[in-house]
Amino acid sequence: MMNSRIAEIAVEKAAYSFDKAFDYVIPDSMLDKAVAGTRVLVPFGRGNRKRQGIITAVHQGESKGLKSVISVLDDEPVLNDEMLKTAAFMKSHYFCTFYEAVKTMLPAGINYKVTMYGAKDESEFSFDELTDEEKRVYNYLFSKRKAVKSEVLLDAFGYSTTEPFELLVQKGALYKSDEIFRKVNDAVMKMAAVTPEVDISGVKLTEKQKNVFELIEMAGAISVKEVCYFTGVTAAVVDALCKKGLIYFFDEEVFRIENRQKDSSLKEIVLSEEQQSACDSLYNEYDSPFPSVSLLYGVTGSGKTSVFIKLIEKVIDDGKGIIVMVPEISLTPQFVSQFAKRFGDKIAVFHSALSLGERLDEYKRVKQGLAQIVIGTRSAVFAPFDKVGLIIMDEEQEYSYKSESSPRYHAREIAKFRCSYNNALLVLSSATPSIETYYYAQTGRYSLNTLSARYGKAVLPEVVVADMGEELKNGNTSGFSDVLLQNIAYNIEHKKQSILLLNRRGYNTFVTCRACGEAVTCPNCSISLTYHSANNRLMCHYCGYSVPYTDECPVCHSHRLTFGGTGTQRAEKDISDIFPEARILRMDTDATSSKSSYEKMISAFADGEYDILVGTQMVAKGLDFPNVTLVGVLNADHMLYADDYRSYERSFSLLTQVVGRSGRGNDKGMAVIQTFTPENLIISMASRQDYNTFYSNEIKVRKAMLYPPFADICLIGFVSQNREDAFKGARKFLELFTEEAKKNYPNMPLRILGPTPALVVKISNKYRFKIIIKCKNNSEFRALLSKILCEFGKSKEFSGVTAYADMNALVC
Repeated sequence: MMNSRIAEIAVEKAAYSFDKAFDYVIPDSMLDKAVAGTRVLVPFGRGNRKRQGIITAVHQGESKGLKSVISVLDDEPVLNDEMLKTAAFMKSHYFCTFYEAVKTMLPAGINYKVTMYGAKDESEFSFDELTDEEKRVYNYLFSKRKAVKSEVLLDAFGYSTTEPFELLVQKGALYKSDEIFRKVNDAVMKMAAVTPEVDISGVKLTEKQKNVFELIEMAGAISVKEVCYFTGVTAAVVDALCKKGLIYFFDEEVFRIENRQKDSSLKEIVLSEEQQSACDSLYNEYDSPFPSVSLLYGVTGSGKTSVFIKLIEKVIDDGKGIIVMVPEISLTPQFVSQFAKRFGDKIAVFHSALSLGERLDEYKRVKQGLAQIVIGTRSAVFAPFDKVGLIIMDEEQEYSYKSESSPRYHAREIAKFRCSYNNALLVLSSATPSIETYYYAQTGRYSLNTLSARYGKAVLPEVVVADMGEELKNGNTSGFSDVLLQNIAYNIEHKKQSILLLNRRGYNTFVTCRACGEAVTCPNCSISLTYHSANNRLMCHYCGYSVPYTDECPVCHSHRLTFGGTGTQRAEKDISDIFPEARILRMDTDATSSKSSYEKMISAFADGEYDILVGTQMVAKGLDFPNVTLVGVLNADHMLYADDYRSYERSFSLLTQVVGRSGRGNDKGMAVIQTFTPENLIISMASRQDYNTFYSNEIKVRKAMLYPPFADICLIGFVSQNREDAFKGARKFLELFTEEAKKNYPNMPLRILGPTPALVVKISNKYRFKIIIKCKNNSEFRALLSKILCEFGKSKEFSGVTAYADMNALVC
């Protein structure tokens, strides 16, 4: 058999246990386009089902027994060599398939071409010169009177490639067209509105349909997501109204950057001596021929963003790509506004709140070299620059940089890989760096630049710790301490603004029965339901289940249900009752589900349209409001005592960050931390903004307990619809793992805990167990774990159990 061009292809929807690069022959007609980094359509498996794949490499080889590529989906590669290597890195480090890594890098719904063929008029070619088979193809298409998708033709004629159709194109018998199709998914905000002048008087509607129609009619236009939230119905009920012609759907852009014009009137940023020293040090590292990582550690309000901007101004003319990452979508508008005024249309924005079309447009602008700075959340780390020069991670300690679904990557690790490949600089920035990052900075793995004082005249706020136990003794049951209420009243009177943090959404966080003592729980999850006053429903924050609230206990059927716990909705109502004249804004995921919610809310608060901002952790980080002089933490206790070794670190970071939102302008700020345990050292250190003392205490505990950075913690999860199967699967995996480790890795240091039930053992009617392994995340350990994952995945006995690995998981 003669040598042919062979493509090595990673195929979609492959099981991890069978994932590898499969060889396919490249037909002669596709040789120019079928190159590494392009997506293709290939026949896969015994049934030759058409699957999408990506070419990882091309070589010369024997074609005997190999299937052929059906078609090439891209005119040019969607991934360059660097990103293909990044995908391989992700596969080996995060135990995902190669194509899962590829899909993560590309924007959802990226354009791909669907090739179509149609018959030309016989006057344009010689019909008699066609073979009988070619005539059969031509007659089929001529009878259709329109172009037909290549996949349909392949099925109709049993061909494995589009080569026969390409030959007919060359002979002038067929024409070829490429139609652009976009894969639309939930990233687009699907809106519903009442059909103009519709009359429902003669239309038969169910009770649910009536409720939905009334809500849409009242709102004028509303997202389908909000309809389902407020009425408790599924999307199918909304779809039924559309089919009846009573409403119509349209897609609305969730976020748009209206103005990216450079503001030439802006004054040049003047750095303090400390800032200038940090900027110069970072530039020297950037200018080095070697890759490097640097921690920019500065107290809240010290002007870290100004250092970023000055550094970018110094390096932007080099023509290399610059990535600036923020942990929350809510931070993006302020960053975009700041950067747009300095850099104009050189910036692009990457995050999930963009509409599908905007994401694709921004992706193309970067790929075509029209944008040089990408600002965004976790996904921005995959920006398709040909060469990266600088990556900045703001608030690098935030856990939103870690993906909780496959591939379970951390953006910091991907950033380090890309900087290593490009000999670039990675800047990690925070007022409360992760313990691991600060340890590496202290031990010389990373360089360290410190900003010890707030910029300009701003000073750190005064912090008051309010003992809520004493408040209760004194008869105050409002949930707001006297000192907090007094200062809120002062701020309202003096036109200053306040922020209240409560890291729980909803109205009441649980409902219990006073007769039998049982909590009202989700039927699909082992978690209590949360009461939401906005729609008067009990809702599960894990699976989305909801039910109208009644006072009847589902267990004993008595009518003695009582509310417990407080969420942001309740806090908003209570503070509104106390200060009826105050303009109050609530900011949580329930309140930010409509178009441009984050941007509009932040802009409105920054413009002084509200006096008080009540919100979850999204109000605690990175936001800069000079008129905010008071911050209140309503309940510091529930985050301190979580069942996780990082709970103290998370609590210290959140408290320090939210306290840092106060007093960032010319007026001195105040922060009030409410707690039932005022003697807690974490609260004391956060109130003093004393990161160094916190770090020195925490690092000792980490070392004694063998926690990161002294070891890595790998969580192996097991999920099944049957609880017993999940537990047995975990035990079998442990048996396989320990046998292999003893046999082939006898000197590998390992500490294994479990199997045990997950923190929430049932979610969406699936049971979850876990094994925790303390290890060193090196190539040997990954090879061992990958082998056992593959072996377990091929087991017929546990075909109903899904096993996955999560290195340094968010919750262990």
